[in-house]
Amino acid sequence: MERTSITVPKPPKRNVIRIKIISMGDAGCGKSCLIKRYCEEKFVSKYISTIGVDYGVKSVVVSNQQVKANFWDLAGGPEYFDVRNEFYRDAQGAILVFDVSNRASFEALEGWVQEAYKHGAKDMQVAVCGNKCDSKSREVKPKEAQAWANKNGYLYFETSANSGENVQTCFNDLFTAVVRNLPQR
Repeated sequence: MERTSITVPKPPKRNVIRIKIISMGDAGCGKSCLIKRYCEEKFVSKYISTIGVDYGVKSVVVSNQQVKANFWDLAGGPEYFDVRNEFYRDAQGAILVFDVSNRASFEALEGWVQEAYKHGAKDMQVAVCGNKCDSKSREVKPKEAQAWANKNGYLYFETSANSGENVQTCFNDLFTAVVRNLPQR
Protein backbone atom coordinates (compact mmCIF):
# COMPACT_ATOMS: atom_id res chain seq x y z
CA MET A 1 0.00 0.00 0.00
CA GLU A 2 1.35 3.37 -0.99
CA ARG A 3 1.55 6.09 1.66
CA THR A 4 0.30 9.50 0.82
CA SER A 5 1.59 12.41 2.77
CA ILE A 6 -0.78 15.19 3.56
CA THR A 7 0.57 18.65 4.11
CA VAL A 8 -1.39 20.97 6.31
CA PRO A 9 -0.87 24.53 5.20
CA LYS A 10 0.47 26.83 7.88
CA PRO A 11 -1.93 29.55 8.89
CA PRO A 12 -0.94 32.91 7.48
CA LYS A 13 1.31 34.90 9.80
CA ARG A 14 -0.46 37.86 11.28
CA ASN A 15 1.43 41.05 11.11
CA VAL A 16 2.35 41.83 14.72
CA ILE A 17 3.10 45.39 15.70
CA ARG A 18 5.67 45.95 18.46
CA ILE A 19 5.36 49.08 20.55
CA LYS A 20 7.76 50.50 23.13
CA ILE A 21 6.14 51.78 26.33
CA ILE A 22 8.17 53.39 29.11
CA SER A 23 7.24 54.31 32.66
CA MET A 24 8.30 57.61 34.18
CA GLY A 25 7.84 59.17 37.59
CA ASP A 26 9.39 59.52 41.01
CA ALA A 27 10.45 56.47 43.00
CA GLY A 28 7.62 54.95 45.03
CA CYS A 29 4.71 56.40 43.03
CA GLY A 30 3.62 52.96 41.76
CA LYS A 31 4.95 52.62 38.20
CA SER A 32 5.98 48.98 38.59
CA CYS A 33 2.81 48.12 40.50
CA LEU A 34 0.64 49.57 37.71
CA ILE A 35 2.48 47.52 35.10
CA LYS A 36 2.26 44.37 37.22
CA ARG A 37 -1.46 44.98 37.85
CA TYR A 38 -2.03 45.37 34.11
CA CYS A 39 0.12 42.46 32.94
CA GLU A 40 -0.53 39.94 35.72
CA GLU A 41 -3.76 41.28 37.24
CA LYS A 42 -2.32 41.24 40.73
CA PHE A 43 -1.04 43.72 43.29
CA VAL A 44 2.21 43.36 45.16
CA SER A 45 1.84 45.11 48.50
CA LYS A 46 5.50 44.78 49.52
CA TYR A 47 7.37 47.70 47.95
CA ILE A 48 10.52 46.68 46.10
CA SER A 49 12.23 49.55 44.34
CA THR A 50 13.17 48.99 40.68
CA ILE A 51 16.91 48.89 40.22
CA GLY A 52 17.80 50.48 36.90
CA VAL A 53 15.26 49.12 34.42
CA ASP A 54 12.81 46.24 34.38
CA TYR A 55 11.41 44.76 31.17
CA GLY A 56 8.26 42.91 30.21
CA VAL A 57 6.08 42.07 27.20
CA LYS A 58 2.34 41.63 26.88
CA SER A 59 0.41 40.67 23.75
CA VAL A 60 -2.80 42.59 23.19
CA VAL A 61 -5.24 43.28 20.38
CA VAL A 62 -5.79 46.91 19.42
CA SER A 63 -8.35 47.71 16.70
CA ASN A 64 -8.24 44.10 15.43
CA GLN A 65 -4.44 44.28 15.22
CA GLN A 66 -2.09 42.00 17.18
CA VAL A 67 0.24 44.17 19.27
CA LYS A 68 3.17 43.25 21.49
CA ALA A 69 3.62 45.94 24.12
CA ASN A 70 7.24 46.05 25.27
CA PHE A 71 7.39 47.66 28.72
CA TRP A 72 10.55 49.42 29.87
CA ASP A 73 9.92 50.17 33.54
CA LEU A 74 12.44 52.89 34.41
CA ALA A 75 13.65 53.35 37.98
CA GLY A 76 12.62 56.71 39.42
CA GLY A 77 15.56 57.42 41.71
CA PRO A 78 18.03 60.13 40.65
CA GLU A 79 20.89 57.66 41.07
CA TYR A 80 19.57 55.74 38.03
CA PHE A 81 19.63 58.69 35.63
CA ASP A 82 22.62 57.34 33.65
CA VAL A 83 20.84 54.02 33.13
CA ARG A 84 17.42 55.54 32.45
CA ASN A 85 18.53 58.00 29.79
CA GLU A 86 19.50 55.14 27.47
CA PHE A 87 15.89 53.93 27.21
CA TYR A 88 13.94 57.02 26.18
CA ARG A 89 14.90 56.84 22.51
CA ASP A 90 12.18 55.47 20.22
CA ALA A 91 9.58 55.24 23.00
CA GLN A 92 6.15 55.38 21.39
CA GLY A 93 4.18 55.64 24.59
CA ALA A 94 4.65 56.38 28.27
CA ILE A 95 2.84 56.14 31.54
CA LEU A 96 3.78 59.24 33.52
CA VAL A 97 2.94 58.41 37.12
CA PHE A 98 2.55 60.45 40.28
CA ASP A 99 1.18 59.58 43.71
CA VAL A 100 -1.97 61.62 44.49
CA SER A 101 -0.96 61.66 48.16
CA ASN A 102 2.47 63.18 47.35
CA ARG A 103 2.40 66.69 45.83
CA ALA A 104 6.16 66.62 45.11
CA SER A 105 5.69 63.64 42.77
CA PHE A 106 3.06 65.66 40.84
CA GLU A 107 5.27 68.73 40.68
CA ALA A 108 8.10 66.58 39.30
CA LEU A 109 6.10 65.51 36.19
CA GLU A 110 7.36 68.36 34.00
CA GLY A 111 10.96 67.39 34.81
CA TRP A 112 10.27 63.79 33.75
CA VAL A 113 8.85 64.93 30.43
CA GLN A 114 11.82 67.24 29.80
CA GLU A 115 14.27 64.43 30.65
CA ALA A 116 12.55 62.06 28.22
CA TYR A 117 12.56 64.51 25.31
CA LYS A 118 16.13 65.62 26.02
CA HIS A 119 17.29 62.01 25.77
CA GLY A 120 15.55 60.95 22.58
CA ALA A 121 11.81 60.50 23.14
CA LYS A 122 9.94 62.02 20.20
CA ASP A 123 6.26 62.20 19.44
CA MET A 124 5.29 59.65 22.10
CA GLN A 125 1.77 59.30 23.43
CA VAL A 126 1.53 59.92 27.18
CA ALA A 127 -0.96 58.70 29.77
CA VAL A 128 -0.67 60.53 33.08
CA CYS A 129 -1.66 58.33 36.03
CA GLY A 130 -2.76 59.90 39.29
CA ASN A 131 -1.96 56.69 41.14
CA LYS A 132 -3.09 55.60 44.60
CA CYS A 133 -6.43 57.33 44.01
CA ASP A 134 -7.87 55.14 46.77
CA SER A 135 -5.56 56.85 49.30
CA LYS A 136 -7.22 58.54 52.28
CA SER A 137 -4.68 61.39 52.30
CA ARG A 138 -4.83 63.25 49.02
CA GLU A 139 -2.59 66.22 48.14
CA VAL A 140 -3.43 66.57 44.41
CA LYS A 141 -7.03 67.07 43.34
CA PRO A 142 -8.27 65.28 40.19
CA LYS A 143 -9.27 68.61 38.57
CA GLU A 144 -5.75 70.02 38.94
CA ALA A 145 -4.09 66.91 37.50
CA GLN A 146 -6.61 66.70 34.64
CA ALA A 147 -5.96 70.36 33.78
CA TRP A 148 -2.17 69.77 33.69
CA ALA A 149 -2.59 66.72 31.45
CA ASN A 150 -5.00 68.59 29.13
CA LYS A 151 -2.61 71.55 28.88
CA ASN A 152 0.12 69.18 27.69
CA GLY A 153 -2.11 67.14 25.36
CA TYR A 154 -1.90 63.98 27.49
CA LEU A 155 -4.48 61.41 28.53
CA TYR A 156 -5.31 61.43 32.25
CA PHE A 157 -6.47 58.62 34.53
CA GLU A 158 -7.07 58.29 38.25
CA THR A 159 -5.60 54.85 38.94
CA SER A 160 -5.06 52.42 41.77
CA ALA A 161 -2.65 49.54 41.33
CA ASN A 162 -4.02 48.20 44.61
CA SER A 163 -7.69 47.96 43.57
CA GLY A 164 -7.10 47.90 39.81
CA GLU A 165 -9.26 50.99 39.29
CA ASN A 166 -8.85 52.38 35.74
CA VAL A 167 -5.65 50.38 35.09
CA GLN A 168 -7.03 48.39 32.13
CA THR A 169 -8.67 51.50 30.68
CA CYS A 170 -5.46 53.50 31.00
CA PHE A 171 -3.30 50.97 29.17
CA ASN A 172 -5.96 50.19 26.55
CA ASP A 173 -6.41 53.88 25.74
CA LEU A 174 -2.64 54.45 25.66
CA PHE A 175 -2.09 51.50 23.27
CA THR A 176 -4.91 52.74 21.04
CA ALA A 177 -3.33 56.21 20.88
CA VAL A 178 0.12 54.72 20.13
CA VAL A 179 -1.18 52.46 17.34
CA ARG A 180 -3.22 55.33 15.84
CA ASN A 181 -0.06 57.50 15.84
CA LEU A 182 2.16 54.91 14.08
CA PRO A 183 3.25 55.68 10.52
CA GLN A 184 1.09 53.90 7.96
CA ARG A 185 2.68 50.76 6.58
